[in-house]
Amino acid sequence: MLYGLAFFLFWTAVAWGAGPLPVVTTSTDLKALVEAVGGGRVQVESLAPPLHDPHAVEVKPGQLAKLKAAALLVRIGLDHEPWLGRALRTMGDPRFVRESPHYLDTSKGIQLLQAETPRVRADKGTHVHGFGNTHYWLDPQNGRPITAAILEALVRLAPAERLYFENNRKRFLDQLDKRLRGWLHTVAPYKGTRLVAVHETWPYFAQRFGLVIVGVVEPTPGVPPSPSHLASLIQKMRDSGIRLLIAEPYSNASVVKQVATQSGATAMILIPSVGGDPGASDYFSLFDLNIKRFSKAAAAGR
Repeated sequence: MLYGLAFFLFWTAVAWGAGPLPVVTTSTDLKALVEAVGGGRVQVESLAPPLHDPHAVEVKPGQLAKLKAAALLVRIGLDHEPWLGRALRTMGDPRFVRESPHYLDTSKGIQLLQAETPRVRADKGTHVHGFGNTHYWLDPQNGRPITAAILEALVRLAPAERLYFENNRKRFLDQLDKRLRGWLHTVAPYKGTRLVAVHETWPYFAQRFGLVIVGVVEPTPGVPPSPSHLASLIQKMRDSGIRLLIAEPYSNASVVKQVATQSGATAMILIPSVGGDPGASDYFSLFDLNIKRFSKAAAAGR
């Protein structure tokens, strides 16, 4: 065991030298969190762009090359990245497997929502939130366990940098606590607001800020809604006085317009990932922007 550990540490040092540790993530959100902990000791690439359906990503040859050169792969996990398995099989690198020091699934240790009822489809390539809702980074408090896991993964690869990584994470958490108090204060007047979302992206966000999602436009994640489902949802929104609809930048604009117009709701575009808007350039500003947009729409809908 000791020989194996020593060989691993030696091999890591030889492979990456004294430069920044190359890390590949499956989302821009994880990229931002790895950078928050790793600082100048990491160089991070995200396989998924911010303004794209995160469950349907085409990994390009240049990205495969960066993945092959990476010291660490950090992923959302569950069934959030059905495309990742194909990319890893194409690359054929034995390092990126569970329990490897080069592989981190940040869903471990997260208290998942919507995990009580497994959803299975015959077409296995379809993203269905079959193991729980995957959008857990949208509860800012989950930045704590995510960065804790990132810290330990980086330390395994660069043990001499532990104190540096720990100090970076402490600064991140101090800022997170401060910003969260402000976000909660801003949203407090709208606690209990009921709304509809296009995609099941927002349960963690809603739970943290005291909002209630009463329906979704897509009854099965990633599957277009049927006309009968839309008609039923619109009628429910009218009858219940639901006045807010959350959409994402890549939502079907015609469907969003139809639901908003026929229900009388205000549609707002919230940003699900870092970099999806110029005003959401890092993890904190992602929530700054979404809280601002939600509060404005909620005030207008009263």
